[in-house]
Amino acid sequence: MTTPNVNAPPASAAPTQNQDRLKTFFAGHNEDLHPSRWDALWQAGDFLPWDRGFANPALIDTLKSKPDWLPKATGTGGKRKRVLVPGCGKGYDLALFAAYGYDAYGIEISANALVAAESWLKDPGEGKEGEHRVQDESVGRGDAKVLLGDFFEDDDGWLQGAGSLGDGFDVVYDCTFLSALAPSVRPAWASRMSQLLAPDGVLICLEFPTHKPAKSGGPPWSLPSVVYQELFKRPGEEIRYDEEGKLVPEEKQESEDALVRIAYWKPTRTHQVGIINGEVKDWVSVWKHK
Repeated sequence: MTTPNVNAPPASAAPTQNQDRLKTFFAGHNEDLHPSRWDALWQAGDFLPWDRGFANPALIDTLKSKPDWLPKATGTGGKRKRVLVPGCGKGYDLALFAAYGYDAYGIEISANALVAAESWLKDPGEGKEGEHRVQDESVGRGDAKVLLGDFFEDDDGWLQGAGSLGDGFDVVYDCTFLSALAPSVRPAWASRMSQLLAPDGVLICLEFPTHKPAKSGGPPWSLPSVVYQELFKRPGEEIRYDEEGKLVPEEKQESEDALVRIAYWKPTRTHQVGIINGEVKDWVSVWKHK
């Protein structure tokens, strides 16, 4: 089950009309039906509150800073490194990664989202801040491609479109994809991330919404940083919540397929939705295999 990036826009910590409308649209529908609900929103096209029109400024700033932990866009023989963006929406992140020389693949379960993304990617322009221009002429531009498929499945063709799984993806970027998934799906998300990430790859998570009360439901579902930490100790194992929906941390030894956090910071910039009363509430975390 794959969903578009969810960034339903609160101007404050209190629920807004958009959040309530999005939550109501999914209320009472079994999780198995959620993909069709996202597709219906894309088909109508008149209520896409997660679509900001450009990549999150936190990612733009991160790529521009060229951190040591980020794999270089090209490896031995000039082969391009691969990026995966689950729930990529129109593909703003794909155009950004491609400008830095990566081959960027987005996955969408919504056929209507795929159509929108393919149309937008034909001419993404230079970007809001020139971020779609080629950043290094010696490296050039990578490919940006959207694939139709289920993030959790191997056998529906999308992996072949990305050149097969092979050793995994060198970079995986989760921009609020997790917050679009019901909490019961989170263990499967963590396990799949561990599986898809290359041995030396990095998973970048834009953590949102960290400020939303857990009991308020979703999508987008509340995602404080501790949820990521608990999920990645033992990917695939259930985690516990109290009656308010807050995570109950447990003392667990890391499994062999654990992901460990190698970087963590509050970005200087993010989408307006992640800024409450002038304070950035989003966080960025970076994960690697143990």
